[in-house]
Amino acid sequence: MSRTVVHLLRHGEVRNPERILYGRLPGFWLSDDGLRQAQRVAAYLGDHDVVHVVSSPLLRAQQTAAPIAARHGLELVTDDGLIEADNVFEGSRVSAGDGALRDPRNWPKLRNPFRPSWGEPYQQIAARMLAAVHRARERAAGHEAVCVSHQLPICVVIRQLTGRRLWHDPRRRRCALASLTSLVFVEAALIDVVYSQPAVTSE
Repeated sequence: MSRTVVHLLRHGEVRNPERILYGRLPGFWLSDDGLRQAQRVAAYLGDHDVVHVVSSPLLRAQQTAAPIAARHGLELVTDDGLIEADNVFEGSRVSAGDGALRDPRNWPKLRNPFRPSWGEPYQQIAARMLAAVHRARERAAGHEAVCVSHQLPICVVIRQLTGRRLWHDPRRRRCALASLTSLVFVEAALIDVVYSQPAVTSE
């Protein structure tokens, strides 16, 4: 039976001096540290049997994916299904106790944490991400694929695949910058999920 690994890679650190929620906004690229993280992940995957590299259309994800595609001599493919979640607070500061969350005019947007009411519903995120994962699995059948996406979409599709509720506490997400969540399939059946942080160094 065919064994295929689909690596879900969160993009590297983004240059964001204003500390806003950038979401799908254009013009947000990797910081110098983020570029180094991308290179470390590419080196880590250098000996892996990667035959397909696909990315969210957003610049930070494309920049993270590019060194991996180059190292394996592959074309970088774009899949809109891997894009960041839509969010009405894009362009705002949304840290707890600060910015948009302190404005009573925004409170109606926060009325339903299960949907969520401030952006793209979790079920919709899960559906598009799951479709993207299986497209990558089919393209890389018997080998490995890398899908570069974003924290919330990765966490939601993992919860969907492992039978957990999609609503969750964001503070408990296990999806650090430039981390890999590797999905191991036999045929179309998920048999294992392996988390790693190859961009972390002891420096």
